[in-house]
Amino acid sequence: MRVLIVKTSSMGDVLHTLPALTDAMRLLPGIRFDWVVEENFVQIPSWHPAVDRVIPVAIRRWRKNWFGAQTRQERCDFKRQLQLYQYDRVIDAQGLIKSAALVTRMAKGEKHGLDSKSAREPFASWFYHHRHDISRQQHAVERIRQLFAASLGYQVPPGRGDYSIAGHFARVGGGHGQAAPPYLVFLHSTTRDEKHWPESHWRALIELLSPWNMQIKLPWGTPPEYQRALRLSDNYPWVEVLPRLTLAEVAGVLAGAAAVVSVDTGLSHLAAALNRPNITLYGPTDPGLIGGYGDNQHALPSDDNRLANLPATRVYDELASLLTLEASGQNI
Repeated sequence: MRVLIVKTSSMGDVLHTLPALTDAMRLLPGIRFDWVVEENFVQIPSWHPAVDRVIPVAIRRWRKNWFGAQTRQERCDFKRQLQLYQYDRVIDAQGLIKSAALVTRMAKGEKHGLDSKSAREPFASWFYHHRHDISRQQHAVERIRQLFAASLGYQVPPGRGDYSIAGHFARVGGGHGQAAPPYLVFLHSTTRDEKHWPESHWRALIELLSPWNMQIKLPWGTPPEYQRALRLSDNYPWVEVLPRLTLAEVAGVLAGAAAVVSVDTGLSHLAAALNRPNITLYGPTDPGLIGGYGDNQHALPSDDNRLANLPATRVYDELASLLTLEASGQNI
């Protein structure tokens, strides 16, 4: 069976789709997937063992100049790739009008998606042959697992879903056969100002961690994030500002971390998908339905939905407890 997945963005949403593929792969031997995804996240589906072909789409970029010559050519090329195969199923896991009208509608195959009560944008359901009622009152990962089960004809297996990408980034030991020393990763950047933890709090946490003798790595993706990383690391020789990395390279860094501290950002979901111990700091967002999903994921919300009022000492206590447990089990 060949199935096309339409799940274009964002990073967290794309990662949340992976456990559904694992369910199908284990219950339906021989099933293979192609996946339509926004160009910025094209690496993620390729990490899953059940994915054959990744088809990049650039709706976000195309909208800036929809009728330009280059955009028209890219849209034609995309349509040609999309219609290369007749699929047994086309599953739109996005539930938006843009995904349904611009992608799912053009694909060849029996189209499945959320019904009008379940989809984020009810009108999207008009483009599906089969519409499934999936409760919104559960984590996004479980919703997608249920959508795939209903579309492909099986029962969701019990237990927590498995992303199945950690093995792709199995940690490689350091030189001369010795394991690399343990390190932490701080994911300090996010797109919304109210989801940032103040720089003074990050620096206070770094100070509190100095007796642990552990390196702290700071990834970044944009010039403002780079400048923030430089400010956070200033005068702390145990804090390393990483060079600009690809998403796969960031995943490799996360995969080797002893633990991660993060704000609510896409890379926090990547840490969860890689099964790394992760403390995610929440202010205005609710972790219940879209928070970190997986083992060793710890949500640390502020008491009044304002991250500025989440003290560094509280994060340190949580992290110190986590590192102590990890050390007792993994000898770090």
